[in-house]
Amino acid sequence: MKTSVDFSVMCPRFERTAQILGKRWTSLVLRSLMAKPRRFSEIISYVDGISDRLLSERLQELEEEGIVLRKVYTQKPVVIEYVLSKKGEDLRMILESFQSWADRWLPMETPTKKVRS
Repeated sequence: MKTSVDFSVMCPRFERTAQILGKRWTSLVLRSLMAKPRRFSEIISYVDGISDRLLSERLQELEEEGIVLRKVYTQKPVVIEYVLSKKGEDLRMILESFQSWADRWLPMETPTKKVRS
């Protein structure tokens, strides 16, 4: 199969992409936002095992990269929602490819979801 990507030389943009998406929890945070915009508490529930502090860090990093937008609704109480930007939506094909690969090659494991208190 012929590809238009030249894999014979290193690409700094590819390396930067791998650094962004390769951070622990980042792909799961992005996956949670693929379905719909979510509040912080909804992302915490979706991404089992991530701490509040680490989720805050990842969301801030994704905002700084222009991948996630933080929307503040000034009502009482204030509502903050996280949504993918156009740049973030463009990652959909990558995450779908990850999922397809996982479905094909990784065995299904029984989820061990913990209840957060």
